[in-house]
Amino acid sequence: MRKLYFARHGQSIWNVENKICGATDIALTEQGHEQARKLGKLIARAGYGIDEILYSPLIRAAETARHIHEITGLPMREEIRLKEQDFGKWESTPRDGAAFRAAKAQFVNRNGGGESMMQMAQRIYNLLDELRREPEGKAYLLVAHNGIARIVQSYFADMTNEEFAAFGIGNCQVLEYEW
Repeated sequence: MRKLYFARHGQSIWNVENKICGATDIALTEQGHEQARKLGKLIARAGYGIDEILYSPLIRAAETARHIHEITGLPMREEIRLKEQDFGKWESTPRDGAAFRAAKAQFVNRNGGGESMMQMAQRIYNLLDELRREPEGKAYLLVAHNGIARIVQSYFADMTNEEFAAFGIGNCQVLEYEW
């Protein structure tokens, strides 16, 4: 079986400030850079058999991928579809706000000019379908965001709406999937 790996970017400035980052291009903290370097060392030692890194164009994910690349030597390329959801009017607001939690449960809502959960799922599912059909059988590491992690998890596992909403991973945590 082929493998797919997913890693969330390192700690960002807005992670520390408990703000919704979404599609806003927020940089890593120094700790985030260090987390990314540690992740690169882990990947180099673990022998995952990764052939290529695909990463979100947002700086927090791109910098995380760059650190991994510098340590492992794995080829990397930007994948626009891995960009985090545009949370529209919720960008930069507190992550734990009750109104935002309620809005996240509305999968068709575009968040006042942003992107709906369904739109994001469509682009991620399309990407995963393409990677699954590739004849070369490459193993990929996707470096992206927590919202993208939810969608990837839902692609590989049945989830209730509550499980989906509660799912999340830590900065520079790696998940492994099999096709």
